[in-house]
Order: sequence, then structure tokens, then C-alpha cells
Amino acid sequence: MKRLTLFALAITLIATVFAAKTPYQAVLQHSRIRGRARGPNVCAMQKIPGTDKKYFTNCKQWYHRKICGKPTEVTYECCPGYEKVIGEKGCPAALPLVNIYKTLGVIGATTTKMYSERANLQEEIEGPGSFTFFAPSNEAWAALPTEILDALVSNVNIELLNALHYHMINKRLTSDDLKHGALFPSMYQDFDVHIQHYSNGVVTVNCARLVKTDQHATNGIVHVVDRVITAITNNVNSLIDTDDDLDTLRTAVAAAGLTSLLENEGSYTIFAPTNEAFEKIPPETLTRILGDPVALKDLLNYHILKNLHCSESIVAGTPLETLQGTVLEVGCDGEEMTINGKAIVTQRDKIGTNGVIHYVNELLIPDSAKTLLELVEESVVTTASRLFKDAGLTDHLIGSEAVTLLAPLNDAFKDKSLAMTPDMKKLLRNHILKEKFSSKSLYHGQELETLGGLKLRVFVFRNSLCIENACIAAHDKNGRYANMFIVDQILAPPMGTVMDILKADDRFSTLVGIIQRAGLSELLNKKGTYTFFAPTNAAFNAMPRADLNKLMRDPKELANLLRYHIGEEFLVSGAVTSHTRVTPLTGDKLELGTLNSTVYVNRVPVVETDLMATNGVVHAVDVIIKPLPPKIVSDQAEGSTIRRTSDVRMISSRRS
Repeated sequence: MKRLTLFALAITLIATVFAAKTPYQAVLQHSRIRGRARGPNVCAMQKIPGTDKKYFTNCKQWYHRKICGKPTEVTYECCPGYEKVIGEKGCPAALPLVNIYKTLGVIGATTTKMYSERANLQEEIEGPGSFTFFAPSNEAWAALPTEILDALVSNVNIELLNALHYHMINKRLTSDDLKHGALFPSMYQDFDVHIQHYSNGVVTVNCARLVKTDQHATNGIVHVVDRVITAITNNVNSLIDTDDDLDTLRTAVAAAGLTSLLENEGSYTIFAPTNEAFEKIPPETLTRILGDPVALKDLLNYHILKNLHCSESIVAGTPLETLQGTVLEVGCDGEEMTINGKAIVTQRDKIGTNGVIHYVNELLIPDSAKTLLELVEESVVTTASRLFKDAGLTDHLIGSEAVTLLAPLNDAFKDKSLAMTPDMKKLLRNHILKEKFSSKSLYHGQELETLGGLKLRVFVFRNSLCIENACIAAHDKNGRYANMFIVDQILAPPMGTVMDILKADDRFSTLVGIIQRAGLSELLNKKGTYTFFAPTNAAFNAMPRADLNKLMRDPKELANLLRYHIGEEFLVSGAVTSHTRVTPLTGDKLELGTLNSTVYVNRVPVVETDLMATNGVVHAVDVIIKPLPPKIVSDQAEGSTIRRTSDVRMISSRRS
């Protein structure tokens, strides 16, 4: 029964949300459903403790029980347009339909009602007409700076009246009519008010949030807002021009040729870096960017969102696209607005005719305006960063050279000697490709030339993209002139054929003799893409002596054993996932998986991976690999037993 009740609730939620006309109506209906157990016309709201902020919320917010990262408490109150009746459950009665002036009192906007009377607006909003009144809440008036409020009330017949008229529109507009991006002429000199209706149900007018909507009156409608709004007369470029705290930004905008963009029609959000923000940047970095028109334009465009986002629209972290093409994570932490997780917004919601400005005290520098060295130093590859500088490669990382850096993760250097030997310097030079590549442009079999003169091969697997043994472990970092690929391993360029690799390693001395006895030397020397799970001396020493001797007397059986250890296709460890299969030259497929960064083949651990060869790759094993036992599957319907080739599930942890 409980399951049926939950199912019915889910169906009801889905149906009502899809029936809603607007995002605001969707969250209102969701809140109404959550509150209906308390009686008719009760809405459940989420309130941030210690504040007066309440929100109608969607399903996601309801279950997270957080607004701006802060836990919320659920409160229940009458839905818009209804009121309680003593002795009855819920909110069964509709609010009395009276004129706007009286409605202000009914809904608790008593300060606006008082100022309407003092400004001689009472007669107008009591009389005939069809008005929309965005009425500031009592808290909104209390939050107004004293000097502004004093200026208004000292001249009630002009300043205060004009301010109140700017909150009015000469026609009735319900929340359904308040479309995203809409402009409506106010009753103060026809100056427009700017409406935003966000997908999360938040509705704003000039960035003031509507906290009580659709309070109907005989001569119009009232929406209560959380701040006093002022007339908008200037575009965002004019706002920047007239603010001394944005002097450096103004100069940068002009130098980047963005003045006309910020003067023209649009609906932008600008995170405006203050003079202080520019001063925090190292002088050489700032000089470089200001002197580079391309980097400067990218820098400024990275501070501009494609759409207008008032601070009140942000209730959780949201990725928002910039004009530069990448995204900023815009969020909030309590009362603080955050960008990429940092509370750097110092002033919010300075609104212009074509957008809104939020001031920030830190400069946001996109990767596309950074040198390769800056990309490396600001990423997680700290060990690689130090080694590249120690190797004397800094000039390649700070100049305008078009290169691609392969930067191994810190874990790739564990148990490795970091002494800056000539061999180490040579190896690090081979981590820098001669061209600027995007990982999306790489293809299987492609060869990439390094500064050290090597040709590195590209291998494309189902879930991995690898350059030799090093697989790309993160998204590209695309700098001003050069790019960086973060890779999971230090490069191990091929040092010869598979046979050459085995001969050069004493661990495989027994294997080399067996290969020669089995007549497979030619195979492992010729061109190919083999994956050899190569048994070490320890693997053969672990075999019963009698079995080994018998095997050595039969070259054909010996060859079959070795061919079962050789895969037909190239596979590096970074491409191994759960249920990876390799077809050997002889026998059933080999089953591969990983656990705690160890690769297993038919449950045998690989003791060393990725010994790269020109015609394949060698992975060392200390145990002879044997076929897995077949899996028995019972078919009860037929009363029979089916024997299948092993479908053993290897350990499913993805290689980290």
C-alpha cells in the first residue's frame, strides 16, 4: 500500500509539473503538493534558519534540503491568495478582493502602504484602473541605506512618489505574464522594469526577487519584492565608465575592442574585476596579458556570461557559459555569491539596460590566456612542474612556441628516481610534442614528434586515448599558445621489438630460450601489434620440474602455451577496464580487469605493465596463465545444464 501511495505521489508530481505554464508555477505546484497533508491551499516552503528567506522549491531542492549550501527547515503557510479560518484545517478561504491600497495591508506590505499614503498615491491605487504593483516588503524598506531613504521621505511629493510609480505598471500582470527577459514601461516616465523568470522558478524585477506573487486586487495585482528598485537608465558600459573602482577594467575593455558590445542591446552578466583585482596579479603576467589583444579579449570575455543572472537567481552551484566559450561555476554559500567555489563577489546586482554587473576582487584568468608554465603550475601535476623546470625546459613553457606538453600525474612518479640525470632530461624533452594538439583531433596510428626527436604513437581504445603507454587522464588544458595533456604515466618510448625487450631484461632469460626453442623468435621480431603477457623466470621456476621438462621436449605444445600468452591486438594497462577481453593467438579469450591499480589477466596479477616495443607491448607475469574454468549455468526451465565459455567477472574497479 505504501508503495502505491508513493507511486501515486510521483505520478501526481510529474503531471502537475508538466501542466504548469511557467517555472514559477511548477515550483508553486510542487510546494502545494508537499503541503496538502496540512490542509487545502497550504504550501510547503524551505526557509534558511536565521534569515527571512523562504523559497518554493522543486523536487531536487526538496530532497537536498539546502539553499546556497545551507540546511533549510520546512515551513508551511498559506499559498498565494488564501488565508486561514479559525477552527478549520489549512487555508480554506480566499483573501478578500479589495483595492491595491487595502491589499498592501492584507498581505503585510505595511511600509509600502504607509509610504503610498504619505506620497499621496493612496487615492490612485484605491481608484479605478488595472495596475501591477511590485511592492517592497517591510524588510526591503528597512534595508535601504539611510541616506537614500532620507532623500525619499524628505521630498514625498516628488522623489518618493516617483520611486513608488517606478514600482508600478499600468496593466495587470500575473506571474505567468512575467516572461524571462521581458521589459515593461513603468509609471515613472515610462522607464522600463526588467523581468527575469529563471528555470528554477525564481522571478525577479530589476534583480529584486518576487517573494509573494499574484495577490489579486479589484484594480490590479500586487507582487511583493525583497528590495526597493530604482530606475535603469544606463547601459553596462556607462556604469563601468563612471565608476572609479573600475578604472583598469575600463582601460582593458577599450583596448580589447569590447566597448561597442557593452553598449549595444543584450542581456549579459559581467563579473567586473575591480582595480584591486588587477593589482593582485603578478606585474609580468598582467603586462603580458594587457599587451596581447587575443589573451586580453579572452580574459574579459571569460568575465561575461551570455545571459543575465541576478544574484537572487542562484540557489546552488550552476555551470554558466561565458562569451569566451568555457563555463564558470556560479554558486552561493549562505549570503555570499561564489565563482568557481570562491566568495570573491563584493557587490551584486548593479543593473543596466543591457545586463547586470557583479563586482569581483579577484581576476578570473581563463586557460586560453595562460602560458604553458602557468597551466602546469596551477594544475595537479606538481611533481612534473618541478622536473620540467629543473630540466631547463622553462623557455619552452613560457614562450609563444606551439607545443603540447604531456604532464604525468604525481602518482606516476612514485617509486621512481627523480635525479636530474642526462637520461631524465632526455625523457622529459620527449614529453613535449612539437605541435599544438587537441586530444579530439588525435587518431589511431597517428605519430607525434617530440622535441627529443622521437615519434610517439597514438592508440585509441573504447574508453581511453593513449600516447604510447601514457593515457590521457583529464580534459585538455588549452593555453594561449600551447596545450597540456595530463597523462597517467611517465612515457616509456619503445626501445626495440618485443624480442629485443625480452632479451634486454634478465627476468625473461628462461622465456627467451623457450621462445627460440618454440620457433617464435621471428614472430616477435616482425611488424605487428602484439600484447605479450610474458612469464618471468619466476613463473617457470614455479612449475613442477617434471611438467616443465615435459613441455620443453614438445616444441609444438611449447608454442601453443606461448601463443596463449600473446594477444592479437595492442593493449596498454591504462585501457584495461572491467570485462576487457583479449583474443590470444591460440585458445579462448583472456579476461582482464583491475583492482587497486593492479592489472589481472585470467586472475593472474601483472607484476609490471607497459614495456613498450615497436611491434607491441610486454606485461610481465610471475605465473603461467591458464584458461579459466567454464562457467556452469543452470537452465531450470528446460531441466538441462548449459556449459558456457568462461564469463568470469573480473574485478570491476576502474584503473585509477
